[in-house]
Amino acid sequence: MAAPRKYPDELRERAIREVRTTGRPIAHVAKDLGIHKEALRGWVRQAEVDRGERDDRLTTAELDELKQLRRENAELRRANEILKAASVFFAQEIDRPRTRPSR
Repeated sequence: MAAPRKYPDELRERAIREVRTTGRPIAHVAKDLGIHKEALRGWVRQAEVDRGERDDRLTTAELDELKQLRRENAELRRANEILKAASVFFAQEIDRPRTRPSR
């Protein structure tokens, strides 16, 4: 489960829009809105990536897909470890000599 966001999505969108439309420095917009300037800088960069204006980062969709694939990969690794342990267990059972119950 993801950690709760410190800033609401509406504030993020408003801050990004203000930086893009007014051309004011990020630090000034951040101060006016009560946002940490580096948080706003990251939001603006990510918005630029999502619009195709930058190619030095992954888009939000790509980041979401990467997170999902990493979760799936971890789940498959856990399942594989369980299957390995089960195969070792059953291999040991097969190798044991069977004794007949006495009558």
